[in-house]
Amino acid sequence: MRTLRAFWRATDASTAVEFALLSPLLLTLMIGTIDIGRYLWTVNRAQKATQMGARWAVATDVVPSGLATYDFAVAGGIPQGDPIPASSFTSAKCSSTLSGTVTCVCVPTTCPGGSGVNTAAFNRILFQMQQYYPEITADKLKVNYEYSGLGYAGDPNGIQVQPLVTVQLVGMTFAPILYRFFSSGSITLNTTFSSSLTLEDGSGQIAN
Repeated sequence: MRTLRAFWRATDASTAVEFALLSPLLLTLMIGTIDIGRYLWTVNRAQKATQMGARWAVATDVVPSGLATYDFAVAGGIPQGDPIPASSFTSAKCSSTLSGTVTCVCVPTTCPGGSGVNTAAFNRILFQMQQYYPEITADKLKVNYEYSGLGYAGDPNGIQVQPLVTVQLVGMTFAPILYRFFSSGSITLNTTFSSSLTLEDGSGQIAN
């Protein structure tokens, strides 16, 4: 009986017991803090990648290849020098599959100059963005060209319409370190990262 009482009264190694009880909580808090920093870093990289992608997209070849050579005065029937109306070109939304098949969907239903796409131009945008965020895959990238009111029919100096170019990242994922203790999965970021600029040259393979 005395031995049992002595055992309950003993305080030796109490610090170790308290540490054992608190260490999981402290470890979770520490890893959670790291995960918050990693999440913010991921968001920052994604946003920076879209900014650089937009810069590249407005200065180099456009993805809907027909838009580069289409003459809104000759083929579109708009008087030479008149502004191009939204009814002639509203938007072109370009995307890719994971395997790299690029398509563009236009409004009106037919893209000016046909439905051809410049896959190399899309891949160059993707490559530049991967310099800032290597985890980007082709199926996560969207390049949209939307009517801005700029441009006139018969412009002899290149692309006749200057749309607003928006580069987007969708469906990106983030894998918290804490998840490794419970599962091997990741979470999908609900945020759509995007950046927009008005088309500039829209020609060439290099931008600065």
